[in-house]
Amino acid sequence: MLSKMSENKSEFKAKLKQAQEDLKIQKTIEERAKSSNERELERYMKEQRELKIKNELDKIHKTNNSEMWKSKNLILGQKTTILKDDRPILMEKNIFLDNKTKVPITNKGMFFKW
Repeated sequence: MLSKMSENKSEFKAKLKQAQEDLKIQKTIEERAKSSNERELERYMKEQRELKIKNELDKIHKTNNSEMWKSKNLILGQKTTILKDDRPILMEKNIFLDNKTKVPITNKGMFFKW
């Protein structure tokens, strides 16, 4: 069974290579049959087509991007916090103040004076 699969794969690769060579030969023959003006015109037309495709893709990417940012499922649009308990930080006890004197702790080693 494995040998048959590998044989089919190698046969497929050989057919693909032959088809690519045939296509390349056909394209070369067609290109040589055209005049230089015709080849130049086709090149310009191809560039214009690629430019239109690029512009359309840019529009699609822009709309997708804006839809993504305006989506209801966006995490930025939800009320999320980094705190587990949603406790207000401003109402917490200030650990940098001495509770008795209400001045910053500087002489107890927390902050150094140089």
